[in-house]
Amino acid sequence: MNTELDFRLDDLVPADADSEYAEQQFWSGDLTVLTEHHTAPHGSHSYVVAHDGSVTWGVPGEPQVAAIKVARNLSLSTFTMETTYHATVPFAQNWLIKQGCPPEQMAEIGAEGAIPADDLTVRIEAQIRGSGTRYEVIDTDTSDYDPCEAWTLTRDAVAAEAPIRLFLQEWDINTHTYTLREGTFVDENAAHRWLEDRSSPLPQPPDHLGEAASLRARAALARSAGGAEIPKAAPGAHQSATTAPVQRPVQGRLL
Repeated sequence: MNTELDFRLDDLVPADADSEYAEQQFWSGDLTVLTEHHTAPHGSHSYVVAHDGSVTWGVPGEPQVAAIKVARNLSLSTFTMETTYHATVPFAQNWLIKQGCPPEQMAEIGAEGAIPADDLTVRIEAQIRGSGTRYEVIDTDTSDYDPCEAWTLTRDAVAAEAPIRLFLQEWDINTHTYTLREGTFVDENAAHRWLEDRSSPLPQPPDHLGEAASLRARAALARSAGGAEIPKAAPGAHQSATTAPVQRPVQGRLL
């Protein structure tokens, strides 16, 4: 995978003003490609997830992960471009899948950034990627340092109780890994109160509680054996986010 962004727009012109504006928003030096897919054989469509390093110098908390779709009309020598920003990579992948990108082409992330710290992180990422329109994004926040994290607050369309779901991604700079957890709340105010206070554990969905306890038990066994357990990610789950927004701190940026 090429970490330098190439929209492959040589000899093409924007089909409309929105596409021209979208193209002008990006400078290749600011973008680090995390995953990309270009259709074959003629390359009519491109789907890209990239970290936009320029965002870290703008408004604090803004999402840094760009999802970009390019559609080319080769017979007319024109293109259209659509973009959205997300706090973590899985939500960017989800948007591109909804735009027509084959899901299997969005599952693999390049080796530039951090990797999932545990299997629960891998599972939640896959859950978000394949969720379709299940999660309505309400709010997001990204922090480069202290804490080094990003979260996405959503409304879960299939949850009968506690429909507000918080997806919290936290990076460990020392181990170059990250965790992603899902929290459940009855309303938005409860979620924001928890984010401001954090004196209690993140209230996880029932199906995650057993797995989280198992992970803690494995870590305790590793410590008692005198060695540190090295978490293993599922095949094809190597991640840079995030979703998520692209994601290790380098010179004040999340990659």
